Amino acid sequence: MSKPDAEAKKDLGNKAYAAKEYDEAIKHYTGAIALDSKNCVYYSNRSACYGSKKDWANAAKDAKECIKFNPSFIKGYYRLASAQSELNEFDAALATIKQGLAIESDNPQLQKQMRTVKAKRSGMRRTENAAKAAPSSGAAMPGGMYRNLDSSISKEVNDLQQQLIATTKEYRMVRANITRAQNGKKSNELTRQELDKLPQGTDAKMYRGVGKMFMLTSRSDIMTHLEESVDKEGKEEKNLTAKSDYLEKRMKSQQQNILELTKSASSE
Repeated sequence: MSKPDAEAKKDLGNKAYAAKEYDEAIKHYTGAIALDSKNCVYYSNRSACYGSKKDWANAAKDAKECIKFNPSFIKGYYRLASAQSELNEFDAALATIKQGLAIESDNPQLQKQMRTVKAKRSGMRRTENAAKAAPSSGAAMPGGMYRNLDSSISKEVNDLQQQLIATTKEYRMVRANITRAQNGKKSNELTRQELDKLPQGTDAKMYRGVGKMFMLTSRSDIMTHLEESVDKEGKEEKNLTAKSDYLEKRMKSQQQNILELTKSASSE
């Protein structure tokens, strides 16, 4: 049975999510989880919020929690497979979808998702194979055709492949930094919330971590530091997300250019 206070926070989260206020929605769903930590719906909803923010690592994490607490909740498998697909973990995504279909074999959402993930996996493999093969003469073209590449085209494809590798590496680093910023922000927000619960006149000693040391610090100074850190990490997350979106578009463009170039060469 759902707990009324937790359900109230979930409702607030739903309203924030509908308004595309994802950080606010995450805060409410997190509050609901704190009150009812085994409710799969709260994890599923928070996973959807993380997905909307393109924080696929946390989206996958919450979806796994959702499935753990209710293995028959189909939407949990859909959320997890969506996150895995966006992380280019296509085999894992397909395995997740199959688990969901084992519970509800005629689920149209999962069936459509399986077709989409298989198409994405095939497209990625074709791109990788074409890029690997292009620098060599007599290389295999997409579709099983064979044709010698002109040296100028071979060089151009090779250059594009190197650019794609560099862009992919940079994209992964940015995504890792986004996760780091999000985790740091979340940790500081939770610490601030716990400090808010302490009576204002408390004389408890407080320490703030500075490098490998802990310094005795006043409550007001710690709160100021936490607020500044949350603000800084929020701005960093926003900037990194914008960069991630740009790099993702550039990767897709580079992949498309490689396919088009090798395809045109094979048809000449």
